[in-house]
Amino acid sequence: MANTEISVLRSFLFAPGNHPRRVEKALALGADAVILDLEDAVAVAEKAATRQTIVAALSRPRRCRGYVRVNAIGTPWCLRDLMEVVGPGLDGIVLPKVESAADLRTIDWLITNLERERGLPVGRIDLMPIIETAVGFSRLDRILGARTLRDTPGPWRVRRISFGAGDFTNDVGMTWTPGEEELSELRVRMIVSSRAAGLEPPVDTVWIHLQDAAALRRSVERSLRMGFQGRLCIHPDQVAVVNEIFTPTAEAVGRAQRIVKAFEEAEAAGLAAIQVDGVFVDYPIVYRAQRTLAASAAIGKLDPA
Repeated sequence: MANTEISVLRSFLFAPGNHPRRVEKALALGADAVILDLEDAVAVAEKAATRQTIVAALSRPRRCRGYVRVNAIGTPWCLRDLMEVVGPGLDGIVLPKVESAADLRTIDWLITNLERERGLPVGRIDLMPIIETAVGFSRLDRILGARTLRDTPGPWRVRRISFGAGDFTNDVGMTWTPGEEELSELRVRMIVSSRAAGLEPPVDTVWIHLQDAAALRRSVERSLRMGFQGRLCIHPDQVAVVNEIFTPTAEAVGRAQRIVKAFEEAEAAGLAAIQVDGVFVDYPIVYRAQRTLAASAAIGKLDPA
């Protein structure tokens, strides 16, 4: 299903690449994207054999996007991971523990040359970095500025970043509580820095408290309010909740349609400030309504009726 048309990705479901049955199930669960893992979920002794298991899985028909989380750039496995998994069935690479702009430029260069060598359109494969260390956060703006330092021709393949709270809190010795208040500043920084760099909204971290469904819902709703475009998921049951919350409701779409229509009529009459449903509306409110309609249309392509 490799393509570049989808601009809203709500749910990224991780699946260990060395478990073919779990991979097959994950690809059919309704996530917008599935991340087949070569990193933390795969033992060192199984990493080499898992690469071809993943390639085989990505070669079969599916409705979701297929990503692979390779091992970090400083490990002995990253290069071979890329050399074996980059191919026509791959939609994106998830790169863990990114800590510099050089990390992104290096992996971009490698993917670009593999695309050329294998007759693939250059730039088609996404590269989604995970920011999950103190060093990575301390250099976030420089990392997101990697495009301006790039000397490889072709489109920039980093469209969005993601947050890895588990590794980050472990790295800095922070306690990751169910309320997640300690993560608020980090999340805001990811939102603002992504916007300043001209990227899509980022993808928020996984939820690890698997038995607390109510808290999961609160956490995902918080991600939506803060401006993320979706969540990483580590359990199949999380996908439906994430997709639901990140899908504009019929009420929200209807309100956005009324705002856009009323403002177009008002603007034609020379007005740029009106009321719709008792709410003040000017250009920023209209732009937000337009984004809601665009997101709804993009999600409609993911979830056709």
